[in-house]
Amino acid sequence: MYIILASKDNQYRSEVVDGLRAVEKYDYYFYDQKRAEFVIAEVMSPTTRVKIVSAGEPEDVNYVPVKIFESFEDIDEARSELESLISFGHLKTELRRVEQ
Repeated sequence: MYIILASKDNQYRSEVVDGLRAVEKYDYYFYDQKRAEFVIAEVMSPTTRVKIVSAGEPEDVNYVPVKIFESFEDIDEARSELESLISFGHLKTELRRVEQ
């Protein structure tokens, strides 16, 4: 099972924790400006909780169960969903894979 984690600068970040394995990472660009980061992660344990940290001071931390996230049977399904998330008609959007 795979999930997609998102992080946005100056707003929040989702962290890969024990029980998750980062498989692929992408930067999302909207009209050549980086807007977000996405990580496709394999769920190693169904009881895992994803750590989500706000960018404010003080930082707020939430632990969200992976069962709340939309899940995908394989990595190709997760990639397809990520592409559909960033596609907005004829707007200039791009995913750039980041080597880990």
